[in-house]
Amino acid sequence: MIDATTLVILGAGGDLTSRLLLPALGQLLTREPERSVRIIGADREEWTDAALQDVVTTAFESMDAGDAASRVDVEYRRTDITRADELRSLLAGLTGQVAVYFAVPPAVATACIAALTPDMLPPGAMLVMEKPFGTDEAGARELNRSLTALVPESQVFRVDHFLGRSTTLNLLGARFANRILEPLWSAESIESIDIVYDESLALEGRAGYYDRAGALVDMIQSHLLQVLAVLAMDEPATLDEVDFRAATGAVLRATTIWNDDAAASSRRARYTAGDIDGVAKPSYVDEPGVDPARETETLAAATFEVRNARWAGVPFRLRSGKALGTPAREVVVRFRPVRHLPRGLTGTSDGAVLRFSLGPDRMSLELNLNASEDPFELERATLTAELGEGALKAYAEVLSGVLDGDPMLAVRGDAAEQSWRIVAPVLEAWRQGRVPLDEYVTGSSGPEGWPAYV
Repeated sequence: MIDATTLVILGAGGDLTSRLLLPALGQLLTREPERSVRIIGADREEWTDAALQDVVTTAFESMDAGDAASRVDVEYRRTDITRADELRSLLAGLTGQVAVYFAVPPAVATACIAALTPDMLPPGAMLVMEKPFGTDEAGARELNRSLTALVPESQVFRVDHFLGRSTTLNLLGARFANRILEPLWSAESIESIDIVYDESLALEGRAGYYDRAGALVDMIQSHLLQVLAVLAMDEPATLDEVDFRAATGAVLRATTIWNDDAAASSRRARYTAGDIDGVAKPSYVDEPGVDPARETETLAAATFEVRNARWAGVPFRLRSGKALGTPAREVVVRFRPVRHLPRGLTGTSDGAVLRFSLGPDRMSLELNLNASEDPFELERATLTAELGEGALKAYAEVLSGVLDGDPMLAVRGDAAEQSWRIVAPVLEAWRQGRVPLDEYVTGSSGPEGWPAYV
């Protein structure tokens, strides 16, 4: 029997709780019925225990986990989580393993942390934070100081569900368990790496957060740099929270914008009116809650370099955007071509390409092979392996680490700060207007003239 956990959800009435957190918990409890979880929900709403139970049941049923809902004790407490006295009352008397989940907007989470004191928290309590972690490097550092004044770093879980994606974790097995790849995993053999996560979804009512963040902060700073770190890290001694996070942290400290030129090494754009799958969508600037004067980008691309002995000179090109037709979601590793072909062998000699698709989870390897009709002619062939989605969805994988008290798949404090440092020159170049804000039609592949990333 796994130790019971009390999950205190701050912001129990919010969208994040019902749409992501509770469905993930339902799947986890169905897969691992030996787990015991008690939920205490806190929010400003005038709810009852029964009202929160209904939310839990509906969320669990969305993952075919309705039976698990009956095994969870649910309690609701109306609380202003920015008030110290109400926080103290909420947390008083809790024993055993306790996880406090901040399922609230960043400003509210910051105010709540400022109101907390170490004596309010049960011994060993874990604090679970959603992105974004601060608004810049200095803000992230200050937030980290506040968090680690409450609990040790090992008890802080900065959630990045991309680190729980089965494909991201499959990168580790493909690379470290295959001699055909591991000796080649460096600038000596690899020409470039692309990490792309495009979406067909438009704003979908998220203007309150997204219009102040944009694609660069929402996806590249928050998620794709973490994927880069997993791709580029040296082999850790073990896959535990100390060694794994030390290895990825070392990569981020070595990462900087390509050629130290943020204007030349980044692009930004936003979508105009169009349609996706026959459904008409308005321009971004006409979406409810958007302030056009902010010039928020909905598509961002930037090239980075990991300046260490393994990777110096290799461009890591990261891109993410919304409202795109046939969106690409993959990691693309391009190997260098062979130095020489023997005379008499003709055809393509491009380097091999290794692709990891980020849903459906798939790995493919493009190679040059002899053509079936002419053995002296080379043609391209693709070997494909279906990797499966894993037993748990990404959020459930991360939540499993929380309930186990294992922060391996959480973002360490210094990594959160480094991610802001890495993108700071790009944000500044954009603020200064040194990078034009291009436009692209909703449902298209992006602005005309942009390079193909995959």
